[in-house]
Amino acid sequence: MTGMHGGGVAIVGAAETTELGVLPNHSTIELHADAARNALADAGLTVNDVDGIATAGPVANEVSHHLGIEPRWLDGTNVGGGSFMLHVRHAAAAIAAGAAEVVLITHGESGRSRVGARPYAIGPGTVQGQFEAPFGALAPYSTFTVPVLRFLHERGMDRRDLAEVVVSQRMWAMSNSRAFRRKPITVDEVLEGPPVAYPFTRDMCCVVTDGGGALVLTSGERARDLPSGQRAVYLLGSGEAGGAAIISQMEDIGSFEAFRRAGAEAFATAGVGHDDIDHLMAYDAFAHVPLYALEDLGFVGRGESGAFVADGHTRPGGRLPMNTSGGGLSYTHTGMYGMFAIQESVRQLRGEAEAQVNEVQIGFVLGVGLFFGSAGSLVLSAQPS
Repeated sequence: MTGMHGGGVAIVGAAETTELGVLPNHSTIELHADAARNALADAGLTVNDVDGIATAGPVANEVSHHLGIEPRWLDGTNVGGGSFMLHVRHAAAAIAAGAAEVVLITHGESGRSRVGARPYAIGPGTVQGQFEAPFGALAPYSTFTVPVLRFLHERGMDRRDLAEVVVSQRMWAMSNSRAFRRKPITVDEVLEGPPVAYPFTRDMCCVVTDGGGALVLTSGERARDLPSGQRAVYLLGSGEAGGAAIISQMEDIGSFEAFRRAGAEAFATAGVGHDDIDHLMAYDAFAHVPLYALEDLGFVGRGESGAFVADGHTRPGGRLPMNTSGGGLSYTHTGMYGMFAIQESVRQLRGEAEAQVNEVQIGFVLGVGLFFGSAGSLVLSAQPS
C-alpha cells in the first residue's frame, strides 16, 4: 500500500458548481449535488464508484443519501473555512490505509441567498459567546480589527498594505470571467471605499456569494488507469493544526501559530522548499490574511509581507503568483472559502485556469478557519513525485 504523501494519492476530479454568485433558486444541498456531479464527471466516475465522503456541512450522510452513495468511510470535520484542506489530508490517509478507494469531498453553501442555510448565531454558552460577543465582536470583520491593527503596528505598516493586497488580487480577477468583482481598482479607491469596521473598507472584506465545489480522490496507482489520469494532481505533503478557540486568546495576535505549524509539516512531508513553489493559494477572507500567510509560512521575513505584495511579486508576472482566481476578495466566498482555493490550485497545475501561470508544477494551498482557530496546508503537484 502506498503512503498518503509523495504522490501516493491523487485528485482525479475537481469542479465547482455550474454557476457561482447570486443563486436564489439553489438550496445548500442542491449546490453540494451539482458540484459533486460535475467533479465525478470530470473524473470519469459515477456515484457507484464512491465509497468515501467528506463534507463540512450538512453532515456527510445527508449528502451521501441525497446522491445515492453508500459510503464505508465518512468525515464530517468542520473547523471553518479551511476544513477542505483537512478533508483532503484525511481522505489521503484513508485511501493509503485501505479504508476507502474513491473519496468524494463536497462543498455547497448558499452564503448570500441563505436558501436552506442555517442561521448565523453565536451561542451564549460558547467561548466566543461568553468572552467576545458581549464586547461587540459579533462578526469576522469586527473580531479581526484589533489583531490587524496590532500586526500593522508591530511591522511599521499601515492600511495601504491591506489595500495593496486587494489591488493585486483584483488584477487576477479581471481576467476571470467567473469572478464576482472584476472592475479594476486602485489603492486610493480601496482606502476611500465604504467603511466596514476600522481598518477595513468594503473591498478589504471578502465577497458574499452562493456556490460550491467538489473533489474526487483515489490512489495514484488507480489514477493512472482512469481516463482522467493525465490530468491528475498529486498530493506531495500536508499539514493541519489548531490554534486558540477565540482570537482574544491567541498567543500572539500578530502571528498565527497554526499557520506556522501546518505549513512546516506540509513542507516537511512533501520534501520541498519555498523556492520549489510555483503558485500559492492563501486563504483571504480579509486582506490581512495573505500577509500573515506570507510571513508565517516563511516566504518572506517578519515585516516584509507588505512590501513584497506592493512590489508586485504576487501579481501577474510576479515571482510568487498568489490567489490567481482573485481569491475570496474578488472571485467568490460562500462563507467557507477553502474549497475554492484548492480548485484554483488544481486548475493551475492542470494548465486550465482562466488566468493561467506559466509552468506551474508545484502549488501550495493554505486554509484557515474559525477566525484564526485552525489551519490546513497542502502541497500539490502536477507529477506523481
